[in-house]
Amino acid sequence: MTDSVFTRIIRRELPAAIVYEDERVIAFMDAGQLNPGHVLVATRRQVETVMELEESEAAYLFAIATRIAKAVQAAFQPTGMTLLQTNQPDGWQTVPHVHVHVLPRHADDGVGLVWPRKDPPLSELQALAARIKV
Repeated sequence: MTDSVFTRIIRRELPAAIVYEDERVIAFMDAGQLNPGHVLVATRRQVETVMELEESEAAYLFAIATRIAKAVQAAFQPTGMTLLQTNQPDGWQTVPHVHVHVLPRHADDGVGLVWPRKDPPLSELQALAARIKV
């Protein structure tokens, strides 16, 4: 696997505004800043998707993302907060390294999420649920 831009940030090959780091994760300001305070929380271990993480790694990633979200809330006082984790290009992932966006939100901030509802009947939902084996 080719090193991701995040791996290069972790190794300090690329500059970044780091908010937090420890032995398992790193959090830094998103260079794109959709709104002031937009932070990315990434695993230090480079894996492409959340499906490749051990449950303990995923739990830790989201625990730190929650901690960062609380700090962003305190610092920027947004009226909303979006935590977004995407996987693979068709799932809107743009960097092949698992991460969570901590995105402070404000009314009419221009950030959108298209989510066209399909509203299938309950019987179809039940059939879909039966296919999922946890």
